[in-house]
Amino acid sequence: MAQTATCIPVLSPQEDRIEKGLPLGLVSEEAQRSRARIHRMLKGFREKPIRINIERARLLTESFKETEGQPVILRWGKAMAHILRNISVHIDEDELIVGSAGPPGRYAILFPELEEQFFSENVRPTEPGEKLLLTEEDAKIINEELRPYWMGKQYHTAYMNGLPDDTRSLIEMLCIVTPTATARTCLAWNHDYEKVLKRGIRGIKEEAKAKLAALDPMNPKDRVEKEPFLKAALMVCDAIVEFAHRHARLAESMAAEEPDEERKKELLTIAAVCRRVPENPAETFHEAVQSQWLVQTVSRLEQRIGGTVGNGRIDQYLYPYYKKDVEEGRLTKDAALELLECLWIGMGRNVEIYTMPGNFSYTDGYAHWEATTIGGVDAYGKDVTNELSYLMLESKREFPLNYPDLAARIHSGTPEPFLHSIAQTIKEGTGFPKLFFDEEIIPLFLAKGGTVEEANDYCICGCTEAKMLNRDAITTGCAWTNMGAVLEMSLNDGKLKLFGDRQIGVKTGDPRSFRSYDDMWNAFCRQGEFVMKHTFTQQYVADTLKSKFIAAPMSSMLHDLCMKECKDMHSGPIEGALYLGFIDTLGFATAIDSLAAIKKLVFDDEKLSMDELLGALDCNFEGKEAIRQMCLKAPKYGNNDIYADSIGRDIEEFFVRLTRKYKSAFGGELDIRYVTITSHIPFGAVLGATPDGRKAGEPVAEGVSPSQGADTHGPTASLASIARTKATGYKERAARLLNMKLTPSAIQGPSGTKKLMSLIRTACDLKMWHLQFNIINRDTLIAAQKNPERYRDLLVRVAGFSAYFVDLSPQLQDEIIKRTEHSF
Repeated sequence: MAQTATCIPVLSPQEDRIEKGLPLGLVSEEAQRSRARIHRMLKGFREKPIRINIERARLLTESFKETEGQPVILRWGKAMAHILRNISVHIDEDELIVGSAGPPGRYAILFPELEEQFFSENVRPTEPGEKLLLTEEDAKIINEELRPYWMGKQYHTAYMNGLPDDTRSLIEMLCIVTPTATARTCLAWNHDYEKVLKRGIRGIKEEAKAKLAALDPMNPKDRVEKEPFLKAALMVCDAIVEFAHRHARLAESMAAEEPDEERKKELLTIAAVCRRVPENPAETFHEAVQSQWLVQTVSRLEQRIGGTVGNGRIDQYLYPYYKKDVEEGRLTKDAALELLECLWIGMGRNVEIYTMPGNFSYTDGYAHWEATTIGGVDAYGKDVTNELSYLMLESKREFPLNYPDLAARIHSGTPEPFLHSIAQTIKEGTGFPKLFFDEEIIPLFLAKGGTVEEANDYCICGCTEAKMLNRDAITTGCAWTNMGAVLEMSLNDGKLKLFGDRQIGVKTGDPRSFRSYDDMWNAFCRQGEFVMKHTFTQQYVADTLKSKFIAAPMSSMLHDLCMKECKDMHSGPIEGALYLGFIDTLGFATAIDSLAAIKKLVFDDEKLSMDELLGALDCNFEGKEAIRQMCLKAPKYGNNDIYADSIGRDIEEFFVRLTRKYKSAFGGELDIRYVTITSHIPFGAVLGATPDGRKAGEPVAEGVSPSQGADTHGPTASLASIARTKATGYKERAARLLNMKLTPSAIQGPSGTKKLMSLIRTACDLKMWHLQFNIINRDTLIAAQKNPERYRDLLVRVAGFSAYFVDLSPQLQDEIIKRTEHSF
């Protein structure tokens, strides 16, 4: 009797490793042998809870108590000097790159100047088994020392008090307009690491000293504004050097007691490196990596940068040191990988935790974006892919952590071997690298006022942001606006079902009285204007208040224009700087598909009356499955269907034209973006059912991605739809986050690699901003929900970052499972 053959699914390399039960560590046996140190350092990396580190908070508070009434920039300069001279330093076993903003293991820094919610009531120590660790002693310090000082003095308190009553009321709902300005002191940011590598902190200090000496003592602006800035910069320069020297002294003392001769030699090398950098220009690859890391560590102690500080164009500024050391016989490929992977582990130890109301759900899975840019072109448009670009892709294929967040720039001249290496890395299934397209980003930067050289040299930072170093100066966090709420208010005369009869938006009438789709569209636009009015208002308040509370002397002294003007990055406006602000709009595809369903079913084909549709929405489609199926089968964005796509273009153009009319407090533009992180989960949770067939409480669509499961015509059709919705005649637009999920079988083998490369080229031709992939089987994700311990190391691409699937909320897990699984 013939037996039916069992269909064995094609697995991604990541899935295959998990199915085999391999522990966390370097992937290949060759890598485990050649970089045994890194393999050892990875063992048990995720076993212990994340320690909430209050040391920075305690030291900051000590300093601030002593500097009441002094200029804000001077207070922060003194605080940073106090922190860097007194925070605990340690060198862990096997480390080659040293410096940490917290204790050994994984840690999360507490920022008392921001965390109002954390201090709203007495804090308790965590219990055994929790993912976070807060000791009884630290809880006592928070309650008895930090809380009494900071309550009422935080940026968030002043921000909320500064809002007009109607805007504050809307903000407090946390589901229509959600601000992010006071959850972080700075938007995603990259420092000019190359400046430190070439000049050293000593060179920057000499510049500050010269500027201080050149000030006019009779000029009140010089004395009141510039002098405190330069004094703060000098304090921080000295403190950074001392921070490095503290590590050098520790390494020397450890070497004196180290019995192993090989480790003794390593410790003495660490000491010698930290004696030289970042005080002096780097001369070797080891010094360059160490210098970069110490600057990055100080940045983490200075301020909370949204999604953590980025690494910039790392394959460009490190390459001269790599090339020189290799040519002179001081460095091998494996030794370079070892140093880089020590850097990656350092990043992985610092975990971002947000405690403001609702913010954890907006950054589910410990979201992080220490974006590490590779590839692209130089200032003159020439491709700059080099050996280090390939080496970082190799590391990403073998290094198992979700750090760093590797980002590859793609352009029409991207070399075929480099694109092949990118495709091979994507096929691993961990979500790296995310892709950015020069053909879209560079022209937009030119239109916004950047020079050709500046635009060509952009780097990725954060989730999907791009910045021009030393020209961009926007630092205040944006707001998220819920298009799903705009839609629901347009269907309910300005009300949201969650709040009953409370009038929230403007009165746009009973939709049953609408005689045409134009009436529906006008209602949507009026509710959109209402939401944007309050978004503009809260942003203005956040911008104008921040400099009274926040300063960042190190970050500012590394920015050419801040240093030129002797002005802190948060105090703007700074002459010559571009303030490219933005507003994130969420639920783009939900709004498109819902309006398309209304237009098609109610007005064009008249298959439903508005009363029938609203009745089905009111009961969450219970007993109305036939109507829901009609809604689900209506035209959908993501299928190269001009009916739906044209509505998407109308939506973008409406919002872009609206933002074009108004400037930020510093005279900059406010671009429309589509960067959800994980906020599409809580934003959907507060909404009722929508005309696209989505049920109440389900997530809205994320980024510019089609609604979950709605894109049924293949990946190329999805790209065509997304391209068609762009308001290409306007410059007031920015990041468009795009997730795409492919089955491993779709890109199996050499032919599959070529298909993936072709898809990436198509995205480049269509001028996408961003594209990232999940290469995973749906069954694997379902199995991980059922058996999280077995799949605890499974990485998935979420929204501009990769996270461990088991660390995500059940709602976000379900959303990722529901995303369309494409094949070719």
